[in-house]
Amino acid sequence: MADWQLGEIEITSVLEQVAEFMTLEEFFNGFTPEIFEMNKDWLLPDVVSPASGKMILPIQSYLVRTPHHTILIDTCVGCNKKFKWVPEWNDRRDDTYLRNLKAIGVNPAEIDYVLCTHLHVDHCGWNTRLEDGRFVPTFPNAKYIFSEPEFQAAAETNSIVFRESVLPVMEAKQMELVAMDFALDDNIFLTPTPGHTAGHVAVELASNGLLGTMSGDLMHSPLQCLYTSLCPSVDLDPEMASVTRQKFLEDHADRDKIVMTAHFPLPSVGRVISAGDAFRFEYLKK
Repeated sequence: MADWQLGEIEITSVLEQVAEFMTLEEFFNGFTPEIFEMNKDWLLPDVVSPASGKMILPIQSYLVRTPHHTILIDTCVGCNKKFKWVPEWNDRRDDTYLRNLKAIGVNPAEIDYVLCTHLHVDHCGWNTRLEDGRFVPTFPNAKYIFSEPEFQAAAETNSIVFRESVLPVMEAKQMELVAMDFALDDNIFLTPTPGHTAGHVAVELASNGLLGTMSGDLMHSPLQCLYTSLCPSVDLDPEMASVTRQKFLEDHADRDKIVMTAHFPLPSVGRVISAGDAFRFEYLKK
């Protein structure tokens, strides 16, 4: 059963993990103790762990079923992937993600499309899996859709993430590079949301007049609704990311449009509400 229904579209979160990640001070440039003090009543205990002071960070995909397609938006960290910068993500041997996908009645072979909002390790890791010593596409019948600017930027770095989670998809001829405003059909299309990465996109959903957006890493925490200039150190272009986030929040505020976030505390889905000159995030129940 789907977690959320949007007209004829069914949306289900596929969780890989919920972990304590970094402190807000470590993660966000410009974060101050004063910001924490002003917001601790709602930050604790769901956004920040009272015991460790670290952010509580879900890593998840969204499974989208339309009348025509079965689609995964982003694919989490994956298994056997080398990523020394976050030790907890390095060389994981945990197939919880695939088991959770199976638990909702989906076999990897049934996925028609994989849409990656961007190509960071925690959004493309399960693009591939290790088989006989080499990485192969996890979803053998899927077309993997990447924005062309995002792919080109990732290819230029030739990072371990690119080599393990993107290049094997290209070599298997399952990759499709698209413009940042690409439309899959009338139900699914992309919109440019650059800043976090060069080719970051949001995924828009529409059915029977009902609307939704999967925002990727446009925002990592509901705190960024209140403080739109707060940027993580991993943002490629913090100034652009702030401008993009501000516009996104303005465009989505006080509308009957759901926003599916990647890393907000569970259930991670809600609506943007105006709060004076800023915004807040109002969660939806499953």
